[in-house]
Amino acid sequence: MSLPATHREVRLAALPDGELTPGHFEVVTAPVPTPGPGQVLVRNRLMSVAAVMRPLTLADPDAFGLPQLLHKAGEVMRGAALGEVVRAPGTDLAPGTLVRHRAGWREYAVLNAPEVSPVDPDVLPDPAAHLSQGFTAWLGVVRGAGVRRGDTVFVTGAAGGVGSLAGQFARLHGAERVIGSTGSRHKADRLTRELGYDAVVLRGAGSIEERLRTAAPDGIDVLFDTVGGEQLRAALALARRNARFALVGALAAQLSDDALAPTAISTLALITRSVTLRGISAVDHQDAMPAYLSEFGRALREGALTYPYTRLTGIEQAPGALCELVAGRHLGAVLVEL
Repeated sequence: MSLPATHREVRLAALPDGELTPGHFEVVTAPVPTPGPGQVLVRNRLMSVAAVMRPLTLADPDAFGLPQLLHKAGEVMRGAALGEVVRAPGTDLAPGTLVRHRAGWREYAVLNAPEVSPVDPDVLPDPAAHLSQGFTAWLGVVRGAGVRRGDTVFVTGAAGGVGSLAGQFARLHGAERVIGSTGSRHKADRLTRELGYDAVVLRGAGSIEERLRTAAPDGIDVLFDTVGGEQLRAALALARRNARFALVGALAAQLSDDALAPTAISTLALITRSVTLRGISAVDHQDAMPAYLSEFGRALREGALTYPYTRLTGIEQAPGALCELVAGRHLGAVLVEL
């Protein structure tokens, strides 16, 4: 494959102080990088844009514990991507191999060989599904909360890339009633019409707790939480005895001016109702990837689950797409074809 001399990449021009806008980013032209021994040059074909990629301003970055989410002004943005190996000197990777990695937001990327994962195109019926946030959704449902037959499940941020799949996985694992939360009536209607949710709590339309109580008058057995904040407190107020809470995100804080903002909850309520509260990260559960891929692929092929996403074309679309996601204008995942 002949290589161009230059490629495009998206850099963070300035950290946001308030609302995120496309002006916080710049699309620049840079030399195509050259791989050294043990490195891989990848031509990116498809990249993911997720609300969790919003650049964060933190007084104490080390306290956050997630350096992969932190960006400095002038740096190239990062995120999940699919691409083809172009050159890989000193490795077992052949040119043309499809790989997944975390150096998106650029047309070409150089990574160390252990940082790329070859993708079997036959495992999932749609290659784009390899960029879904389904693994996080599956982990929260299966390992975090242990959803079982008869459960009433509340999924916060149900219209996001994680939540839009979490409700479907909960149903596959036996949930009797699945309730979601979102910020618009349009998305709420799509969640019930297309993704199998029984009811949706609208954020910004009064007390979350009161609306959740209407949707789940007998309480909830499971919380799948991507948001935190008021919605976590509302779920605790409705928790049945031995309820299981899986916390996979904290968007209420991350999308605010204080990404480390605490959520005040009643520890007495946790104790008296024996509620289990568990934070879960994909980093600690890579052993579950084969089981997840098998179930996800089978469900997609059988039509038991759908992967909702929007596909945009051109790397210059990425900054605007991230801003729109943060503002809640998309349902499901957003992918950019490069």
